[in-house]
Amino acid sequence: MNSKNEGGVFIHIITPLILLFLCVGVLTVAMIKPSDKIKVYLGLAFMDDMKSDPLNDDTGLVIKENEIIEDYKGETSETGEVVHPAFGEQFAVVSCEKADINAPVFWGSKSELFERGACQASGSVLSGQEGNTVISAHVDTFFANLSELEKGDIVTVRTNYGEFTYTVRELIEFSASNDKYLSSKKENILTLYTCKRDILGASDMRIGVICDLTESRFYNGGGETK
Repeated sequence: MNSKNEGGVFIHIITPLILLFLCVGVLTVAMIKPSDKIKVYLGLAFMDDMKSDPLNDDTGLVIKENEIIEDYKGETSETGEVVHPAFGEQFAVVSCEKADINAPVFWGSKSELFERGACQASGSVLSGQEGNTVISAHVDTFFANLSELEKGDIVTVRTNYGEFTYTVRELIEFSASNDKYLSSKKENILTLYTCKRDILGASDMRIGVICDLTESRFYNGGGETK
């Protein structure tokens, strides 16, 4: 009788403890999963295959913010030399009055840079070079109104070596795994894109525009104002 009583007491003690551990485990998983989804959504991961980061975790990311010329008064020409920025450096401003866009542009793709402005994929060409200039930004910040652009709208990229005017040619939508619009091209174009809004969570779709280069104004005299 004593052995049976002792066994019953043991079962009554251990059973609630097992149930408690199970409940804590389930609750922990339930809290972690939504947090991960929110983190992914807020992160709005962009196309990683076009990144080119020469830095490593030992050196860290060096971010440099530069003042970009707003109203150059000197002589300009249709051709000239581009000034290649360092990774993490702000080298341009992309603007569009129609969509109320006026964002600093950093060279490279890092989460720290996306918090400060738009980012140009370092696998793409600079404005003023032949090819596809690819710039992206978060849909909830600097490219919040990108979807408002229409064919014929004007987009400007200002740097300290020149100003480049583009006209929207095409509205695009593509999946994150499709680099059709982000790859190199032989024509002089500007591709702007961001994540497609999805209130249910992280979106796998991207939206944007392809713009034709319509005017190049390289600054003579190294970009000095006059």
